[in-house]
Amino acid sequence: MNKLKHEKKTMWVVLLTAITMVVEIIFGITTKSMALLADGIHMGSHVLAIGLSWIAYIAVRKATKSHKFTGNSEKILSLSGYTSGILLLLFAVFILVEAVERLYHPAEIIYKDAILVAIIGLIINIASAFLLHHDHSHSDHNIKAAYLHVLADALTSVAAIVGLVCAMIWNISFIDPLVAIASSIVIIKWSIGLLKESGKALLDMETDVPQHHHH
Repeated sequence: MNKLKHEKKTMWVVLLTAITMVVEIIFGITTKSMALLADGIHMGSHVLAIGLSWIAYIAVRKATKSHKFTGNSEKILSLSGYTSGILLLLFAVFILVEAVERLYHPAEIIYKDAILVAIIGLIINIASAFLLHHDHSHSDHNIKAAYLHVLADALTSVAAIVGLVCAMIWNISFIDPLVAIASSIVIIKWSIGLLKESGKALLDMETDVPQHHHH
């Protein structure tokens, strides 16, 4: 049963990501790096999102066994995708506001630690992406949502690393919040896409257009 396999994979990704997220947020605060904090919060939103996917898998499995449940169990997956989209949107707006504030009040950043943690985050993201990518079917919004989350994460990790390295070399601290702002704009675009896609599925609107994703 490949649903069960997805569920297991999703669980591992949730655990890995959750640990990394805690580390990134703590270091984001202690090293005063906005980009790293954005990366950590971004990861956190994914822990929630992928966690929702994981719960959705279990719910679908239980629902398909139960005779009382007559609804469309696939809808549970779309609902979890939709919820992820909303969470992502909220986090992105939060980071945007914080980073803009940081532009006006720069802080001393401890670069070496921040860069190291961002690199660890990236490695975990890549590992998670491989875990999720092996068999993602188009029909399953859920594994796709989880996969997109992980990819978006890798993107913000790369941005954080590049931004921090440039800021350190040229000693310009404002690159850090700029990267955070760029990351949050990307997250906002992605989350709106996810909301549109899962929202259509929830409303039973036929999506006959094949979904193309840049990547």
